[in-house]
Amino acid sequence: MQDLTVTTGMIIKTEPIGDFDRRLVILTKERGKITAFVKGARRPNSRFVASTNLFCFGTFRLYEGRTAYTLNEAEITNYFEELRGDFEGAYYGMYFLEIADYYTRENNDERQMLKLLYQSLRALGAKGLDNRLVRCIFEIKTTVINGEFPGIPSDREWQESTKYAVSFIEHTGVEKLFTFTVKQNILEELEKIAGRTREKCMDAHFKSLEILDTFRIYST
Repeated sequence: MQDLTVTTGMIIKTEPIGDFDRRLVILTKERGKITAFVKGARRPNSRFVASTNLFCFGTFRLYEGRTAYTLNEAEITNYFEELRGDFEGAYYGMYFLEIADYYTRENNDERQMLKLLYQSLRALGAKGLDNRLVRCIFEIKTTVINGEFPGIPSDREWQESTKYAVSFIEHTGVEKLFTFTVKQNILEELEKIAGRTREKCMDAHFKSLEILDTFRIYST
């Protein structure tokens, strides 16, 4: 009998397969990014209807195949329901998932990326934190974790508070990242730094980012 593989992780991508099945991409603590198929997940009476959506975090029991896994059971501990009722927050979250999908690989040690993703989604649902600041922190810290952060651009002067914030993001553990706020002028500088970092390090088109930018244009 085929052995079950037990992993802790988050669903970062999902797509329909055939009439009723679903393909998942799960970022796991034990095996990095993996692909899993779920038979009958899109049937109305399936026990997997709620547990195979984006953002679902928990324990997944899977059968391992040659190139992918088959999901046998899922025990979800956090659905991030607060994002499902928040249009803007949901798209920030989906943008973070896209970046996680871009950077992570199978059989890599992706524990720090998984931890960053989890804490960032929690921060999106927290009161008193600007989603724009959460995004800056996530973008910069992602490049730090992956060894690509180029540092603060040296072609202009930045305010001392901005430089301190970037240093804090770079050197602080993920658990304590989302423990500060900044004034509007500092946030605008952080957005410039994070944006230039993304353009330099991430050679990809993120659909959720395009929607977020459009949303911001029409909301101002």
